[in-house]
Formats: sequence, C-alpha cells, structure tokens
Amino acid sequence: MEKISVAVRFRPSTAPDLPAERQWRVEDNRISLHLLDGTPVSGVSFAFDHVFDQSSTNATVYDLLIKSIIHATVNGFNGTAFAYGQTSSGKTFTMNGSEDDPGIIPRAVRDIFHTTQMTTDREFLIRVSYMEIYNEEINDLLTLGNQKLPIHESLERGIFVAGLREEIVNSAEQVFELIKLGEANRHFGETNMNVRSSRSHTIFRMVIESSVKDPISSGDVSNADAIRVSVLNLVDLAGSERIAKTGAGGVRLKEGKHINKSLMILGNVINKLSENGKQRGHIPYRDSKLTRILQPALGGNAKTSIICTVAPEEVHIEESRGTLQFASRAKRITNCAQVNEILTDAALLKRQKLEIEELRRKLQGSHSEVLEQVILKQRNDMHKSELECERLAMQLEEERRSREALEHCIREQQKKINNFTSLANSSDQARSSAKQMDSRNTNDEVIMPQEDAFKTPNFKVMPHDFVVKRSNCSRDLESSPLPENFANVADEDLWMRLNKGCTTDLDMLQMTPDMKYQSFTSSDISVGLALEEEISNKGRLPILETECRFNKHLEASKEECAAVERECNLLREEKASLMQALSMSKQDVELLAAEKEELLKELNIERQKMKDLKEEIHVFSLAFSQREGLLTALYSKSKAMVENLKASQDVKLRALITNCF
Repeated sequence: MEKISVAVRFRPSTAPDLPAERQWRVEDNRISLHLLDGTPVSGVSFAFDHVFDQSSTNATVYDLLIKSIIHATVNGFNGTAFAYGQTSSGKTFTMNGSEDDPGIIPRAVRDIFHTTQMTTDREFLIRVSYMEIYNEEINDLLTLGNQKLPIHESLERGIFVAGLREEIVNSAEQVFELIKLGEANRHFGETNMNVRSSRSHTIFRMVIESSVKDPISSGDVSNADAIRVSVLNLVDLAGSERIAKTGAGGVRLKEGKHINKSLMILGNVINKLSENGKQRGHIPYRDSKLTRILQPALGGNAKTSIICTVAPEEVHIEESRGTLQFASRAKRITNCAQVNEILTDAALLKRQKLEIEELRRKLQGSHSEVLEQVILKQRNDMHKSELECERLAMQLEEERRSREALEHCIREQQKKINNFTSLANSSDQARSSAKQMDSRNTNDEVIMPQEDAFKTPNFKVMPHDFVVKRSNCSRDLESSPLPENFANVADEDLWMRLNKGCTTDLDMLQMTPDMKYQSFTSSDISVGLALEEEISNKGRLPILETECRFNKHLEASKEECAAVERECNLLREEKASLMQALSMSKQDVELLAAEKEELLKELNIERQKMKDLKEEIHVFSLAFSQREGLLTALYSKSKAMVENLKASQDVKLRALITNCF
C-alpha cells in the first residue's frame, strides 16, 4: 500500500509586478496564502510531496515526480501521471512541453526506450494508443472517423476502450510521429484566457510487455514463460473554467459544461477515496468516462502521480484554492500496486514443481508429525461440527412441528370463536325480533281504541250490548265516569265526560228522534262492568302467555350469551397465551437458525482446511513418489554402471593377465 504522489507547480505570472492584497507564498513543500503585510490567512495552508515554484523546469518536475514511475512501469507495474488545474495554468505545457524544454510525455517515451535497451535479460514489446474525451465521447486520435468508442471490462484485460487503435513501436521517434498525428486531430479552441485552450481530455497510453530472454543463464527458471504486462497512462486534462472569465458561448460553452462536469465527478471520486473505509460509500466511477478509464489509477493497482498546476495571479486565487484543496484530498488516497504477470501453463507448472521441492525439503524434517497431528485435530473438529449440525437440525425439526401444532390449535380456537360469535349474533337477532313483535302487539292494542274513541256511540243495538260495545270507546273504564241515569236526550257535558273530553257533534244525536231510550239501573251497570272485565281478561290471557314465554326465552338467551361471552374471553386468553408461546418459539427458531448458520460456516471453513491439507498431502505424496521413482531409477542406473564397470575391469584384468603370460 502506498499513497498517491501529489505535487503543485506554479506557472510564471503573466500580470505586471504590482503589489497585491493577497499572494501565495512557497516555503519548502508548503503553500500558504498571505496578506500584503505578510500576515498568513488562517485555514489556507497546504503541504504536499513536492512544490515547484515559477522558476522550475519540466526536467526538474520529471526527475522528482515521474521518473520512478517510468522505471516501475518497465519492471511490470502500472503507472499513471496526469495534470490537473484551471484553464491556462500550464497543464499542457507540463505534459507536452516545448522544443527547448520537453514535457513529461516526450521525456517518458525516451526514458522507456533507453531503459529497455539497457535491460539485456528481457525482451520488450511496446504498443501505444492516443485518445481524447470530447463532450463525454471517446475519439481515437490516431484514426480519423474512429469516434464514440465504448468502454468494456474483462477479467483478462481489465477496463479498456474497445476499437482503439494500438501501434507497435520500436523507437522514440516513431512514437513522436504518432503523437504529432494525434495532436493534429485533437480539439483546441480560443477563449479569453487562452489562445490555444484544450477542449478535451487526452490520454496517451503505452502498453509494455516483457519476457525473460534466456532463463537458464539468468537462473530464473520459474519465470521462463511468465510475461509481464504493464500500462502507462499520461493524461492531459482540460482545465476547469468560469464562463464569466472565459467568455465562452455556443460550442465553447457546451464544451466547457462537459469539461466542468467530468472534473466535478473526478473531484467527487477523489473525495470518496480520501474518506476512511468505514465511512466510504459508493464511488461514482461510472458517472464519467474519464473516471471510468482512470479507475485502476485511482485507488487501484497502479503507481500514480498528480501534478496540480496553479496560476499565481490574485484574480485566480479562488480557483487556485480549489485546486489546492483537490490536491490535498488526493494526497490521502492509497493504491496497491503489484507486478502484472501472465503465466502460461509451462511457467505455472515449473513454479509448482519448485514449490513442491521446497515443501518436500520442509517435510523431511520434523514437520510431518506436526502435520499429522493437525490433520487429526481437524478431522475431530469436523466430526464434532457435523454432530452439532445434526443435533441442531433435529431441534429445528422439533420446533417446526411444535409451531405447526400451535398454529393448528390457534386455527381451531379461531373457528370456535367465529361459531360462538355467529350464535350470539343470531340470539341478538331473535331478541330484537321478539321485542319488535311485543311492541307491535302493544301498539295494536293501544291504537284500536283510539281509533274508536272519536266515533259516536251506536245506540241502535240491543240494550244488553250497550255496555259491552262501550268498551271500544275508552281504553280504561275506570277513568270514564258513568252517569246515575240516562235522560231521553244527552246533553253536551254528558258526552264530554263519556268521551274523555272529546268534542262530539250534538246535531248528529238529534237526527234519530225515534230512538227509544232505556234507563239502566245500578245493578245492570255492575253486571255489565263485570262482563266487560271478564271479556277483557279473556283477551289478555294469550298476550300474557306470549309475554311469559318470550321472557323465559329471553332469560335463557341472556344466560346463553353470558356463557358464550365467558367462553370467548377464555378462548381469547388462550389465544393470547398461544400467540405469546408462538412468538417465543419463533425467536428460539431464529436463534437456532443463526447458531446453525455459524456452525455451518465454521464447518465449511474446517472442510476447506481439510481439503487444503488433503491437497497438500496429495502433492507431497506425488512428490515423494516421483522422488522415489527417480531414486530407484538412479539406483538401478548406478548399479548397472557399477556392474558394467566391474565387468570391464575383469575383462581388462584378464586381458592383462593373458598378455603377461
């Protein structure tokens, strides 16, 4: 892990040397803002890896900041260097330079070819490409018409631009010709702040592949077929700009909007990467094509350097402060750069053989017993874990069955509650219907006499029926006073008393003059009252019987409803207790499930360890068997050689003896 290297460079001032109210001051690697009297402005002080003043050259910037990245790229590391700053602050001059003072790109190209020529033990293949991002569209600067290229990602190549032309080069001069061609196709424009303003971001990319020439002589047999592939990105960003200062309009205004948007997204990515790992959220690499292409260089597998260019004039202080804040945040980003190697099957096999030999040498010592003990312990732990998993599975099954039983009981209780509720509703309906019938009978009993109360009594009937008929004229006989005797013609007061104050048309009574009147004695009246009372009692008997039956039914219904309500309350309490037990069982099931998951994870870990140990043992056994075969072959070969040597010596000895004799 290493942090991004950040440097700040001040370009020479273009304004006349007049005293300013505020000015930047450089002290070693620290930049601070001071007032005219020398007082520093609080909160405006920054420290960086390198700070280059107005007198610095491109050679100084390259040697201190970029040269180490170029050498690392030749050795297989990815590298990125880009310039950031406002428009007209010197970014393009820093990257491209001039004939008298070449910039970072030409110096890097020459240094790469010089380093590859000095490296005699490796073979190199170099490819270059040149692209620009104009209005959020990727264009190939080496091929006209090759525009709007898409970005893809794969496991083998990582993030790449599909359809981009790559040229294989053998010398620095060939690369310079391609850069000249790309610069001719690049978008430039004139603004109030710069005569030749970059209107697009450019990325000059070099892909360096290398392999070992003679692995036997170099002694690196394991890397004989390994190929190193590294990528160097040299980026010249378009400068951020304010419309009020540049005076852009039309096409220039549209270009400026896209430039500012992509730089703003780059700043957001830098902000996210500069935060701590716990607080860091989603990093918006895909919001811009610039950040998408530079994703490996920002917090990834690359060695990265950022050069922030600053304009020293007082009118640009706010833009310069924003640039320095960007650089300060970028300084906190860390990358994890490593050598990029592509191993063929042969190289991988050689490496594995060397590793096997190394492990065999280790096993020849006292480590074999320790490994056997470790394997035995892992087996025991795995067996215990399996038993624990089986026990937990049985507990889970029991909990599931009990839960199903509880749910079934709850459903049965709910059905009973519903049945009792429907029964109570039906009893309530019967009670209400009985009340309606009672009220209807009472109304009929009351209304009928009221309808007859306003009628004139009929005296044409028989004398014995007069008292009986008179009961229809009044509901309560005791309240209607009876006269002591009846005259031939009833006066008005008499009819008022008989009809309870109801007014009767007396002219209607005069219309029957031939009516015969009969006077009644008190005995006749008492007999009539007794008869009337007996008849009324006989009419009330069925009503009273109905009321008694209804009251009995009502009392029975009330008792039944009370019993149903008590049973419903008991069922509700039982349901509440069952629900509480169910919730507790659910919690127990969740705890058991979590414990089971943890044990399963541990079991998987132990299984993986066991598998790795088995693989190592298998590899060791193969290595031992191979070694044993080699030793056996060597022994048999040496034995045969010894026998041949003995036979030849015997032959020579016999020949010598024969010659002697």
